Amino acid sequence: MKRQLKTASLAASVALGLGLSSVASADNHVLEVVTDPSFVPFEMMDQETGEMVGFDMDIISELSERAGFEYNLRTMDFNGIIPAVQTGNVDIAIAGITITEEREKVVDFSDPYYDSGLRILVSANDDSVQGLEDLKGKKIGTKVGSTSYDFLDENLGDEADITPYPGSSDMYMALLGGSVDAVFYDAPNVGYFSQTRGEGRVKVVGDLYEGQQYGIAFADGSEWVEPVNEALAAMKEDGTYDEIHAKWFGSASGE
Repeated sequence: MKRQLKTASLAASVALGLGLSSVASADNHVLEVVTDPSFVPFEMMDQETGEMVGFDMDIISELSERAGFEYNLRTMDFNGIIPAVQTGNVDIAIAGITITEEREKVVDFSDPYYDSGLRILVSANDDSVQGLEDLKGKKIGTKVGSTSYDFLDENLGDEADITPYPGSSDMYMALLGGSVDAVFYDAPNVGYFSQTRGEGRVKVVGDLYEGQQYGIAFADGSEWVEPVNEALAAMKEDGTYDEIHAKWFGSASGE
């Protein structure tokens, strides 16, 4: 990730110190990029190096090389990411962000770069849940500010006890500890947990709900949307995207 900077350039630091939007740093092609530190395997902290790693981290590193910008990487809870982009405090957000009409009203999105959906996760010995209808009357953990929370609220409402957690690890620990009966969240994250820390202790059940597409979010009117889209298209054309996908998820067949 040679394009990722630890410290912003002096000009950018001065601009930020004067209270100017971080977008001002774009003149020097040093952008502020934000991610969520807990959405594995898209973004997560490498405990040995202290660096952020994951599918999204590899994607933004490659995109920066091709689109011609350097960046400072920051982390924050997912719930604050869209507001940070909307207000211009950051230039770009990449955090497994689902493209929705509501979000498109306040930020610009890149072309979709990942197809996803929502899945149910329950304890390995729980056979009472086979689909969404079976979650009625149950305690369900999900992530605050996520489309999974919106989906549950719209489809189950008061028929279930829905608890939004600040981080994905929090809701998984709640499931393992028995505080919730199920977790409902983004399919790749749920699947990754079930095959790693949750192996033998949890299982994925039911259908893939509400097909979704992830996009990279930009401040409204950003000049970087087109260069990033062109770089993303080139990555898919020359096979680089498939290589990154295979590294974190296996074969990108059907992409």
